[in-house]
Amino acid sequence: MQPTETPTDEIRAAVLSLRDSIRSVAAFSAAANLLMLAPSIYMLQVYDRAVASGNLFTLGMLTVILAGLLALMGALEYVRNRVVIHAGSRIDDLLARRVHQAAFERGLAGGQTNAAQAARDLDAIRQFLTGNAVFAFFDAPWTPLFLLVMFLFHPWIGLLALVGVILLASLAWLNERMSHDLLRQAGTLSVQATQSVEMQLRNSDSIEAMGMLGRLYRVWRSPHRGYVRRQAQASERNALISAISRTLRLALQSLVLGLGAWLVIDGRMSGGMMIAGSILMGRTLAPVDQVIAAWRQWANTRLSWDRLGALLSAHPERPERLPLPEPRGALRVEGASALPPGSTQGTTPTLVGVTFALEAGDMLGVIGPSGSGKSTLGRLIGGIWSARAGKVRLDGADITQWDKEQLGPHIGYLPQEVELFAGTVAENISRFADADVDPAQVTDAAVMAGAHEMILTLPQGYDTRLGPGGQGLSGGQRQRIALARALYGEPCLIVLDEPNASLDEAGEKALVEALGRLRERKVTTILITHRPKILEVTTKLLVLKEGRAQAFGPTAKVIARMRGAASSKPDNQANGQTRPASGTIGTGIAQSGGTVVSGFSFGGKAGA
Repeated sequence: MQPTETPTDEIRAAVLSLRDSIRSVAAFSAAANLLMLAPSIYMLQVYDRAVASGNLFTLGMLTVILAGLLALMGALEYVRNRVVIHAGSRIDDLLARRVHQAAFERGLAGGQTNAAQAARDLDAIRQFLTGNAVFAFFDAPWTPLFLLVMFLFHPWIGLLALVGVILLASLAWLNERMSHDLLRQAGTLSVQATQSVEMQLRNSDSIEAMGMLGRLYRVWRSPHRGYVRRQAQASERNALISAISRTLRLALQSLVLGLGAWLVIDGRMSGGMMIAGSILMGRTLAPVDQVIAAWRQWANTRLSWDRLGALLSAHPERPERLPLPEPRGALRVEGASALPPGSTQGTTPTLVGVTFALEAGDMLGVIGPSGSGKSTLGRLIGGIWSARAGKVRLDGADITQWDKEQLGPHIGYLPQEVELFAGTVAENISRFADADVDPAQVTDAAVMAGAHEMILTLPQGYDTRLGPGGQGLSGGQRQRIALARALYGEPCLIVLDEPNASLDEAGEKALVEALGRLRERKVTTILITHRPKILEVTTKLLVLKEGRAQAFGPTAKVIARMRGAASSKPDNQANGQTRPASGTIGTGIAQSGGTVVSGFSFGGKAGA
């Protein structure tokens, strides 16, 4: 059942863990195949004994014995099928979590494989292992037994059957050679086409508004057409081989009957052997014929096995880590540099050598022009991306050393592109916690995020079911619910990336109030924003430009320093001089006008 090329032993190990089930299926297959001889022996005895002697009692007893043996064979077939079905379910239990995790990590690393494709590959393997095709591999080893019995009837009968087996096996091998490359190419193109259409569905609004559907159809159509063409070519070849093998099998069954009749006429064999030989010929050729019929499924399963094996190999099981004490929120970034996952060699880092430290309870504002690395920094602090150089430490421990399941409840994260999940509002806020989730924690998080009143206006309040991506909610509603999710459970570290991007004036006011409460509770907060108004609640400020830190320190001091640099710039320019701004602020950050820095206009008082 194992393909010739396996990039990993993980799937094989899962299959081999079912040794007891495999042995049971092999034992049932052995018994069933031995019982397959019963109809041939019955025919042999009926023609050579009951008919020859005219004894009705013998005929009756032979019939009763055959009925009992066939009933036993049917029971064994049923039990064999149940064992295989349960084995398939066990395979799913063993691999489903790993496949889901590996597909998630591939997406997190910027790869193209998605969870849906990985799930389809696992399903293809499970269906093959629980389908009729797999029985051909257990039945085929018993073909020599049937051949031996046919040789015992007469050498020429056995030789004809052997030639038939060789011819059908050759056709199976030819089928593999003719369709293997086509099916592999079709599988690759199918994945590309699926990814293309899924991307288009995620961006359907933009496509419709800008009239891009026709052009994007051509983008999708190219790999899809290639997939269909190669799949059709492989199917045509498989159909040709199947037609030849079916015709050959029927011809062989007729020929063995004709050969047997000639041998009976010549006195070299009995009439019972002639009939029994015809029945045995069909049984001898059946496993080979089953392999040919199931070859397309087998080829597709092997491709799924290879894809899934490569995915699991690239993203191995996360190691178990020693549980660490609950974090307090002290954060230290040490010379962190980062590139987006999947970046090619030579790509310019989006973050370069950033260093700063926060005490538990600090509230850091992160500002800078677009493309300065603010969101990258947020992903590093949240443990979403790994630093290419340097470290991000939480309470002194490298954030990658924490067990994600243990650390997750202590982290709140609100990305720029808010993603909610299919489920109720309460489930989304509680991060899909267990059924015994405390409703008070859900409502407390919603109240703190300023979302409670809005949620109560929904059709079923907190029990309102959302579609994928938060379907049914406006952008501002999704943002507030996602903020409540980030605040759920009183985490010690919260990263908010443009939390007011989709909020109206009332929503922004509620956000400022929520930030004030976080500061009162001594929650370490990273606030990435383009709007200066909410910086008033921050205790520290970090200015980024082109991935590098330009200024860091208490918010009031950094803003004052930047204003001073901005106000001194016109004088320097008037004297024909270019002088870097004082302190740690790099040139080009401060804009003329005295109150505008990196696109920010500071009007009121900054936080202490």
